Amino acid sequence: MKSDLLVRLFCLGSAIVGATLFVTATRAQVRGVYPVGMNATNSGVTPEAGVTYSNLFVFFSRDENRDSAGNVIATGQNSIMMDLNSFVWVSQRKIGFLGGAVLSASATLPVANNSLTSNLAGTLSAGGGFADSFYQPVILGWRKRRTDIRAIYGFLAPTGKFQAGGTNNVGSGYWTSVLSSGQTFYLTENRATALSAFEMYEFHGTQQGTMVRPGQTLNLDYSLTQAFQLQGNLRLQLALVGYGQWQTTDKRGPAITPEQAAAHYKVNSFGVGANAIFPGRKASLGFKYFHEFACRSTYQGYTLQISGAITF
Repeated sequence: MKSDLLVRLFCLGSAIVGATLFVTATRAQVRGVYPVGMNATNSGVTPEAGVTYSNLFVFFSRDENRDSAGNVIATGQNSIMMDLNSFVWVSQRKIGFLGGAVLSASATLPVANNSLTSNLAGTLSAGGGFADSFYQPVILGWRKRRTDIRAIYGFLAPTGKFQAGGTNNVGSGYWTSVLSSGQTFYLTENRATALSAFEMYEFHGTQQGTMVRPGQTLNLDYSLTQAFQLQGNLRLQLALVGYGQWQTTDKRGPAITPEQAAAHYKVNSFGVGANAIFPGRKASLGFKYFHEFACRSTYQGYTLQISGAITF
């Protein structure tokens, strides 16, 4: 079965990133840079040849700050809104010496608005504007009868506004390189039922102005999807979705205490999604909702993602 517009949409920004963390000189980070959950569905599928534009609205809301044991140590509101503009190019040719891999590349240009407030201290930080951009110059995809796989190299460029100690930052203030892979396994012969997984590992650079090097991050998105063919050539996909995020190494820097270095964050979530595909109009719409639980050394809340795509 050829990949449709839905597949194109959710394979566009396999690591779309932006202002998804709040950084201070002493704490360095509370999350990785990847907006978790974005590749929960159709993770391994490479789009058909051509160029596709996708717009994705992401809203993160977190109201509990939890320590390394999972206890609530503060309440307030950590909100992030992102509008992500992604462009993906897929080659028509296959690379024979790489097992028939299809080459593609993508770029994501995000605009973000974020705020952090405390129930006791009020507004702590807020900022908006063009955020950190993400580029994937090499995406290799393999299409098999019951399996689709992708292998990806990408990097985050610190194009968003950042100033050490600032309260209106939008960017992270450091470069990040990532290695990632997506797999989709079709559980039925007609490929209507699928199990997908997406893994990304983040290698963070040193933050400008603070000399802090955030800890590395492992991300995991996953889903179980079921597709239905409806009347009028409308295709509907329903999904159970989830994500996890784990800090794997200590953060380092002149102002980082041993306790702060050892406080690795951990994030878990589970949720639902639905997507509608209109092949005749070369367009698609979708949403995903994730509820977080059992988080450690970070904020806990929920994530909402609304998407749309068009193919030229």
